[in-house]
Amino acid sequence: MLLDEPLGALDLKLRQDMQYELIRLKNELGITFIYVTHDQEEALTMSDTIVVMNQGYIQQMGTPESIYNEPENAFVADFIGESNIVPGIMLRDELVEIFGAKFACVDKGFGTNKPVDVVIRPEDIDLVEPEKGTLQGVVTHIIFKGVHYEMEVTTPDGFEWLVHSTDMFAVGQEVGIHVEPFEIQIMNKPASEDEEAVGVNE
Repeated sequence: MLLDEPLGALDLKLRQDMQYELIRLKNELGITFIYVTHDQEEALTMSDTIVVMNQGYIQQMGTPESIYNEPENAFVADFIGESNIVPGIMLRDELVEIFGAKFACVDKGFGTNKPVDVVIRPEDIDLVEPEKGTLQGVVTHIIFKGVHYEMEVTTPDGFEWLVHSTDMFAVGQEVGIHVEPFEIQIMNKPASEDEEAVGVNE
């Protein structure tokens, strides 16, 4: 069954109710649903397999967990969930430089001193005391989201890091940014938008 953005015109509560109903129908009927959506949360919630496309090219195909946790490139990372995507230099295996600071990571095979894209999810950033962080910054915005606080931390280079945390840090507070090595995703940097669109499966 092909469904092309079937819930787009519904309000949030009704859309959530209909998502559960569609999942129930899929399981009851035992047929394949092809579900077209631009709502990333909806795709993660309802899918067994997700296909992310850009300009008609498949960027990545996999389970919701693999798409979210192991994106193939910066486009997929940015499209599926909020991300901090920053330029970096892969100094060597398992070591990347971001805005002049060296971060340990787990990625290998990108070469030496090679420009890369670095993807870090907002929930994977730990805010610590300034001297304990690999980078330092100042909290410039904060919004209470219910389950967590959404904050922007501006570092001296001017980049605004998006951070999700259950801990609240006040606007104006100086903080350090710490990221565990396995939470850092390294991506090849495309030479152009066309190369980015072609993606990994061309």
